[in-house]
Formats: sequence, structure tokens, C-alpha cells
Amino acid sequence: MALRDCFGREYQVGPAPAALLGRSRESMAWLPWAAMAVTGVSQYAFGSLVPRLTERGWSATGTLWLLAVWTVFQACAGFPTAYLRDRRTRGHSLLGPRTVMVLGAALQVVGLVSLAHFTSLPFALVGYSVLGGTGAGLVYATSTSTVANWHPDRMAARGSFVTGAFAYGAVPFAVAFLFTPVPLALDVTAAVVGIVVAGAGLSFRDPPPNWWPPDVDPRAWATDRRPRPVRQFSFTEALRTGVLPVMYVVLLAASAVSLFTVTFFATLGLSMGVAVVAVGTAILLGANGLGRSMAIQLAERVGRRRAIGAVLAAQAAGQVCLAGAASAHSTVLLLFAAILAGVGGGACYPLFAALAREYFGERDVARTHAVVYSAKAVGGVVGVGLAAFAVPSWGFPGVFLVAATIALTSAILATRLRRPGHVATLPIMYVVDTTTLQGSGGAP
Repeated sequence: MALRDCFGREYQVGPAPAALLGRSRESMAWLPWAAMAVTGVSQYAFGSLVPRLTERGWSATGTLWLLAVWTVFQACAGFPTAYLRDRRTRGHSLLGPRTVMVLGAALQVVGLVSLAHFTSLPFALVGYSVLGGTGAGLVYATSTSTVANWHPDRMAARGSFVTGAFAYGAVPFAVAFLFTPVPLALDVTAAVVGIVVAGAGLSFRDPPPNWWPPDVDPRAWATDRRPRPVRQFSFTEALRTGVLPVMYVVLLAASAVSLFTVTFFATLGLSMGVAVVAVGTAILLGANGLGRSMAIQLAERVGRRRAIGAVLAAQAAGQVCLAGAASAHSTVLLLFAAILAGVGGGACYPLFAALAREYFGERDVARTHAVVYSAKAVGGVVGVGLAAFAVPSWGFPGVFLVAATIALTSAILATRLRRPGHVATLPIMYVVDTTTLQGSGGAP
């Protein structure tokens, strides 16, 4: 049954998920969750490998650029994937989810095996960074879009649930990498990633266009008290508002600081012992994933814009604490900083995804959010690649203080974001007391 709400959005109510999938639509949250839980290992566990990879004779800077380039390809794969996933012919997406997931699984396996066995840095760059990063981007974009398609009534909550796994799913791998020979650790990880991602992806399905679950009244859902966009913006219109570029800059800064922290945390903590690194890494990544999962709950209480400002302020505080830990060699301060930096660094991603829907609508949200998310590519270059040159010269305390300044600036900028389409000012209406005018000889 086709319906249209008061905002002009169209809904195709039904069929029921059981008729389309043969099971509950909750499976289309748990399967992407599983795929994302193992995909994040290439990003979030890489910092644990850096000290071991330099033993191959690679420079620390060259090793870190492997992750910087990986981040570029992972983030940039999102837009073309979202575009092709949105384009439909005879009701079917031009890029089916199962094909993309299997391809993403294969590319990630190639990337991890390349890092395990190539002693040539350029070969590792092509295998791990280019191919592996692209594969991770395909899985990320397809998992998040599939969740959104099957849960249009709970898009933000389900999206944060799935993206949270991208961070905390890497915890056991990151800890194991500290104590296991690199080739063995990466070969086992490649096998796990390939089996889980491909296995989950083969069960992915897309619902019909504009599908809506029949047990939720779309018109009642549309008129609840949740913030809505003024209208449905096309992708081009969203770019022209000027709001989307500001969102891009804020996420660029936030992602640069987050990636810097995750990547350099193990190197910083090694001076305090491997056990401290293991515990701290688990806390950092766990807090990152938990922050993603709980971000939407915070936003529903205080609003998305204020929530973004709050988590970025927490990220800035975490950088100050990390600078203090690096200067004083304080284990307690390091572990406390891991909590703040982890929560602040992870929560911004689902919040920006939700903000894109709140500001621009759901019609082109896949492409709109993909452009915002691509800011992570530049963030990776700044927060990992360029930071690799800065740390030896400035030292950890100095670079962490610079990161704190960047995070705080982005928090202030985020609080200035406004929903596009509203009139900035309203005409002032004056009420004139006519009896006073008459009494003073004025016109009635």
C-alpha cells in the first residue's frame, strides 16, 4: 500500500519482513553487525602492529602511511557504493548487497595477507592499503545502507548499533596482535574476516523501494516530536546550502584526532609496559564502540548538534589528558584519557549520519552522508600520515595538545550548525496603542 505523509515523503507499506526474508528484519541488523565487527580490525588494531612491523626494517613514518592510505580508500569507497546502491533499474539496485559484500570480503583477505607476508613496503601499500581499504569501504557502506533500508523507522539507533561494532569488534584482535607473531596473527585474522563477511553478506537482501514495515504507522511516525528537515533536499541542493561543507570540515577535524589517537596509542603506551598497552587499547576501542552505540540516546535527550559538541569536547579533554600522561608517564592518566578519547572519537560518526537525515531528509541521505563521511579520508592523511612526521619532532605531549586544540575548535564549530531551509529572521511586528495616539493628537 502506497502512502504519503504531510511532508511529502512516500512510503510503500509492506509486505511483512517474513514474506520478503523468511525471517525477522532484526536479522538485517545482526548480520551487518557481525560483518562490521571483523571489518574494523584493519583500522583499529593497526596501532598494535606498528612496533612489530618496524622490525622488518620499515621506517615508522612509512609504516604509518600504510594506514593513512588505507583510510583514504576506505572512506572514498563510500560515495560510489552509495550512488550505485541508490540507483535502481526495474526496482532493483544496480549494485546488489551480496555481490558487494563478497567482493569486500575478498579484498580484505588480500589486504591482510599482503600485510602479513610482503616485506616490500610498496607491495604492502598496494595490497593492504589500496585493495584492503577499498574492501573495508565496500563492507562499511553496504552494511550501513542495508540496515537503513530495513529499519527506516529506527535508522539512527540501528545505524549506531552496527557502526559501534566497527570499533569494539577489533578489541580481541588488537590485544592478540601484541603477543602473536605478525604473519600468524594476520593470516588467522584474514580467515576470520573472509568467512564472517562473506557468510553474512550472502544473506543480505534489499527491500522494495521506499519499503516501510507494516506494523508501524508511517504517518504517525512522521508527525511525532522528532526533528525533521524543512523539506527533502536533493544531493545537489544539500551541497548548495553551505551546511554540508561545514559538516565535512567538522568531521574531518574530529576523524583526524580520533585516528591519531587510535594509531599512536600503542606506541605511546609501550614505554609503560605491554600489559598497559593491552588494557589501554581494550579500553580505548571499547569506549570508541560504546560511544558510537550510545550517541543516539544522548542526541535524543539534548539534540544532535549539542551532542556532537559535547562528544568533541570530551575528545579534546582526552587529548589534554593524553598529553599529561605522555609527559608524566602516568598509567592512571593514560587509562582515564583512553575513556574520554575513545568515547569522543567514536560517537561523532553516527551523530553525523543522523544529522544528515535531520537536516536534508532521507531521500538522498546515502549520498549526502557518504560525502560527509569521506572527510575521514583527509582526516586519515592529517591524523596518521602528517602526524607521523610531527611526533618525532614535537614529541607526544606537543602533538596531543595540538590535537586537543583541533578537537575543541571543531566542537565550537559544530554548535553553530543550523538546519537549512529556515528563514534566518522574521519581520518584527509592532503593536500600536491607538488610544495613546488619539490622546496625543496622533492619527487613529
